[in-house]
This record gives sequence, structure tokens and C-alpha cells, in this order.
Amino acid sequence: MLFDTHVHLNADQFMDDREEVIQRALDTGVNQMVVVGFDRKTIPLAIEIAEQYDFIYAAVGWHPVDAIDMKEEDLDWIEELSQHSKVVAIGEMGLDYHWDKSPQDVQKDVFRKQIQLAKKVKMPIIIHNREATEDIVQILKEENAEECGGIMHCYNDVVDYARECLDLGFYISLGGPVTFKNATDPKIVAEEVPLDRLLIETDCPFLAPHPNRGTRNEPAYVKLVAEKIAEIKGLTLEEVAEETTKNAKKVFSLNS
Repeated sequence: MLFDTHVHLNADQFMDDREEVIQRALDTGVNQMVVVGFDRKTIPLAIEIAEQYDFIYAAVGWHPVDAIDMKEEDLDWIEELSQHSKVVAIGEMGLDYHWDKSPQDVQKDVFRKQIQLAKKVKMPIIIHNREATEDIVQILKEENAEECGGIMHCYNDVVDYARECLDLGFYISLGGPVTFKNATDPKIVAEEVPLDRLLIETDCPFLAPHPNRGTRNEPAYVKLVAEKIAEIKGLTLEEVAEETTKNAKKVFSLNS
């Protein structure tokens, strides 16, 4: 049993064969997944997909790249949707300094507002981070984000920052990069972070793991991530699958 904690089955890349992709995931042992919505287009579809499948859930939030487009009514909308029975987290949210569509101060403001919302509705948060780890950790501390907790999505930085996130009660989620031959930090994180604080994900259709790197990623490939973590930690695939699934159910408050 595998739990892919971060998928974008609501992306255009899956419009033509979403059902087949989901079936391949089931055939590979991926029994649960969370579809992440992050703007006006992807949020409704994330919920729609979650409503169609008992084993699929949704997260709703606002992506930092598009922070400049967020209006106050969008935050109210996310708060309203957080009460939906299939919504299990607020996100993805965070900071992205790679793209320059949204100024950094705007990103930080939208990030803070979503953390505050998550604490209000008592839901975990899913953190998107690109080239902004120091500022993200600082904001998490300033906003007392340990009150809601959550996930460092597709973590790809040094282990020291990961330890700070662990101290705040966050889980570290690893994806395709842990399988890349030239990736050092994710492998060190996989080795150093306790198994009871690790999650696995694909972030599909992005970041396909080796040996599928460069192709469209899909939830079935999360098994490759789990296998690599098992290899690094000297564990069996079954041990990694069982523990990361248990962790996912805990962070998302799922009983089944």
C-alpha cells in the first residue's frame, strides 16, 4: 500500500487519460493520493476528482507564483472549501523565487494569510519551496505554523533546514529528485530524517523519477521513490510503504 501525497491529476497533461493513469496507480499498489489545487482553475477540478474516487482526496490553496492574482474573495473561497469532506489540507502555498511573476513581498503576504487560515480551520498546510528555504522557515516560525503543522512538499534542500522543519512538527516529503543520479541533498535527507517523519510523492506530471526522468510523471511512479528510500535506509519496500502511508494518514487526519 502506497500513499502519493502530492499529485496534479487536475493538470492538462492528464485530461485525455486520467482514468487509465489512476488505474495504473492502483495496479502498482498506490491505494491513496491527494490531488492538489492551487488556483481558480485547478481547485474545483481537484475536488471534482476527489469526489469521484473514495481513495482520492483534495488540497486547496494558492500557489506563490500566482500570489499577485489572489484576491480577498479567493481566500474566503478556500476557507469555505476547507469544510468539504474530501479536502484534507490547505496548499500548496509558500514561496517561489525562481519565477518573477509575483513580487516576493506579495508572495510572503499571501503565504502568511494562508498559514493563518489553516490555523483557523485547523488543517495542515502543504509547502511549496523553490529557492526560498530560509525565508520559508522564518515565516513558519513567525506565524507559529507548528499549530497547524503540515508537509514540506518535494523537499530538495540541505538536511539542516529539514531538521528545523521537523522541530516545527512538519513532515518531509520526498519525490522524484531522490532517485536522480546527480542529486545529493535529497539522498542525505532520506538517510537522516526518521522514517516516521517521511512522506512520498510524485508531484506528477512533474519530476518523474529515474529511469523515467524527462517523461510525464504519474502516481504509479511513486513506487520508485519508495524503493529508493528503502535502498538508502536499508529497509524493505514494504516497511517504507507501510510507515509513509501511516504518516500520511496521520497528517491528513484520515482513519481509513
